[in-house]
Amino acid sequence: MVLGSILNPINSSMLAVALVPIGRAFGVPPSQTAWLVSGLYLATAVGQPVIGRLVDAFGPRRLYLLGTALAGLAGLLGTLAPNLWVLVASRVLLGFGTSAAFPASMSLLRSESERSGRKNPSGVLAALSISNQVIAVVGPTLGGLLIGTGGWHLIFGINVPLSLMCLVLGALWLPRATPPGGTTRIDVLGMLWFAGSLTALMLFLMNPALAHWYLPVLALAAGAVFVRRELGIAEPFIDLRVLGGNVPLLATFIRQCLAYTTSYAFFYGFSQWLQEGRGLSASQAGLLLLPLSVTAIGVTALTGRRSGVRGKLVTGALFQCLGCAALLALRDDSPIWLLVVLSAVVGIPHGLIGLANQNALYAQADPDRMGSSAGLLRTFMYVGALFAAAASAVFFRDGATSSGLHAMAWSLIGVAAVFLVLCAADRSLARVGTTPDDTAAASPKRAAP
Repeated sequence: MVLGSILNPINSSMLAVALVPIGRAFGVPPSQTAWLVSGLYLATAVGQPVIGRLVDAFGPRRLYLLGTALAGLAGLLGTLAPNLWVLVASRVLLGFGTSAAFPASMSLLRSESERSGRKNPSGVLAALSISNQVIAVVGPTLGGLLIGTGGWHLIFGINVPLSLMCLVLGALWLPRATPPGGTTRIDVLGMLWFAGSLTALMLFLMNPALAHWYLPVLALAAGAVFVRRELGIAEPFIDLRVLGGNVPLLATFIRQCLAYTTSYAFFYGFSQWLQEGRGLSASQAGLLLLPLSVTAIGVTALTGRRSGVRGKLVTGALFQCLGCAALLALRDDSPIWLLVVLSAVVGIPHGLIGLANQNALYAQADPDRMGSSAGLLRTFMYVGALFAAAASAVFFRDGATSSGLHAMAWSLIGVAAVFLVLCAADRSLARVGTTPDDTAAASPKRAAP
């Protein structure tokens, strides 16, 4: 489970230090290499809840094995890519392939929790959080080392051995049985309308312009058809009645989007500025993000077994605001020690926020829909990542300059401030993790069809 779940975040984060070398290799500007980021996030945002629903219906084993095999094929395609657009296609394939492991892991944790009677396995959730969230900040350092060793091709090739390991371990250890209460009735049309609406919205976010006015219109139209269908059938893809009545879970999804808009914008913006604005190599940029990784791992290890979430979210939001404000102090000749300190400070919210939102989801989601709810959490995370990619394209249109970084910082301060207000105002968070059976108390009962 842990090995499979790192495939997505490690591929997201390693690319942060590879965009500049890939752009130079193919002779393309940052506006085109941004599709390497957006393509993965688009595929993942659509694929996570769809595959999560299939996990709920058919069990985690089949989807886990199929997804990790697809990730290995995508890694091979990316390693051999002759041009940028084949590389983009490999990232899209990778996004779908890596969408299975996290919903499968959450579904397995939930079923094991019910079997063993442990309603809040915070230690196990902390281990998953370390692998799913903290690995994202180890990725840039690993990516920089791989690029320095053998070129950018290696950040795609590493998926092949990782995928093979996942296939072997998954075949040996994952249970074969369909989960209790599983159903083979799948709302395929609902999935298609959902995918169409989200794809149109994200295509607009990738390149917002008046000339593309029809994309949000298509997104709204497809979304309206999707909502009408989901409310009118007995076995919907997403049970909107239950979801609409679960305000705390909806708030968790919104917080996830805001938090990762800031996180990914910092990742890609700061790492590109280190190379173009500060004049460092990809390997040096990756090493400068290492303090972020160390801090995040330490924070997660220290706080992981504490199931309360409100304090973690508020503290993480405060440090996000501080980190974004510190970007305003950076110049082309900023000393290395300042960059190291900034990297370490930003690691604190990375170690707190992902873990807290994951614990909140576990407590708030309908147990029968744990896979699809976990997928939706990832969807909102990657919607935030797409907002971040769009911000990079807008503020770094003429390159990753210091002035562009400062303009981005002001927008991120605003996003982080909204995130802080939502965390402080949500009183329901105080109840998560405060009782032995907080899961049963926080998650709603499924509505009758």
